[in-house]
Amino acid sequence: MLRPQMKQQKEHRKLLENLKKGDKVITQGGLHGTIAGFKEKNSVVLLMVDKNVKLSVNKSAISGLTSNKD
Repeated sequence: MLRPQMKQQKEHRKLLENLKKGDKVITQGGLHGTIAGFKEKNSVVLLMVDKNVKLSVNKSAISGLTSNKD
Protein backbone atom coordinates (compact mmCIF):
# COMPACT_ATOMS: atom_id res chain seq x y z
CA MET A 1 0.00 0.00 0.00
CA LEU A 2 1.21 3.49 -0.76
CA ARG A 3 1.96 5.94 2.01
CA PRO A 4 -0.87 8.41 1.20
CA GLN A 5 -3.43 5.57 1.22
CA MET A 6 -2.16 4.30 4.56
CA LYS A 7 -2.41 7.81 6.02
CA GLN A 8 -5.96 8.20 4.68
CA GLN A 9 -7.00 4.82 6.15
CA LYS A 10 -5.52 5.75 9.51
CA GLU A 11 -7.43 9.06 9.55
CA HIS A 12 -10.69 7.29 8.62
CA ARG A 13 -10.18 4.69 11.36
CA LYS A 14 -9.56 7.49 13.88
CA LEU A 15 -12.72 9.28 12.69
CA LEU A 16 -14.81 6.12 13.21
CA GLU A 17 -13.35 5.55 16.68
CA ASN A 18 -14.22 9.11 17.76
CA LEU A 19 -17.83 9.22 16.55
CA LYS A 20 -20.32 10.25 19.22
CA LYS A 21 -24.03 10.86 19.59
CA GLY A 22 -25.03 14.14 17.95
CA ASP A 23 -22.32 14.15 15.26
CA LYS A 24 -23.56 15.07 11.78
CA VAL A 25 -22.22 12.59 9.24
CA ILE A 26 -22.46 11.47 5.62
CA THR A 27 -22.43 7.83 4.54
CA GLN A 28 -20.66 6.31 1.56
CA GLY A 29 -24.08 6.12 -0.11
CA GLY A 30 -24.63 9.86 0.29
CA LEU A 31 -27.11 9.86 3.19
CA HIS A 32 -26.78 12.79 5.56
CA GLY A 33 -27.89 12.45 9.16
CA THR A 34 -27.19 12.85 12.85
CA ILE A 35 -25.95 10.02 15.03
CA ALA A 36 -28.77 9.08 17.42
CA GLY A 37 -26.99 6.17 19.08
CA PHE A 38 -25.05 2.94 18.67
CA LYS A 39 -26.00 -0.75 18.64
CA GLU A 40 -24.22 -4.10 18.67
CA LYS A 41 -21.12 -3.04 20.59
CA ASN A 42 -20.71 0.17 18.57
CA SER A 43 -20.45 -1.61 15.19
CA VAL A 44 -23.86 -0.28 14.05
CA VAL A 45 -24.85 3.39 14.08
CA LEU A 46 -28.43 4.65 14.45
CA LEU A 47 -28.62 7.53 12.02
CA MET A 48 -31.46 10.07 12.30
CA VAL A 49 -32.13 11.34 8.78
CA ASP A 50 -35.40 13.17 9.48
CA LYS A 51 -37.79 13.72 12.35
CA ASN A 52 -38.90 10.27 13.59
CA VAL A 53 -36.83 8.50 10.87
CA LYS A 54 -33.86 6.46 12.07
CA LEU A 55 -31.74 4.09 10.00
CA SER A 56 -29.26 1.47 11.14
CA VAL A 57 -26.01 1.58 9.16
CA ASN A 58 -22.69 -0.15 9.63
CA LYS A 59 -20.15 2.11 11.26
CA SER A 60 -17.76 1.39 8.38
CA ALA A 61 -20.28 3.01 5.97
CA ILE A 62 -19.68 6.44 7.54
CA SER A 63 -17.43 8.36 5.18
CA GLY A 64 -17.02 11.59 7.11
CA LEU A 65 -18.37 14.39 9.24
CA THR A 66 -20.40 17.23 7.78
CA SER A 67 -20.47 20.81 8.94
CA ASN A 68 -22.95 21.77 11.64
CA LYS A 69 -24.41 24.52 9.44
CA ASP A 70 -27.97 23.89 8.25
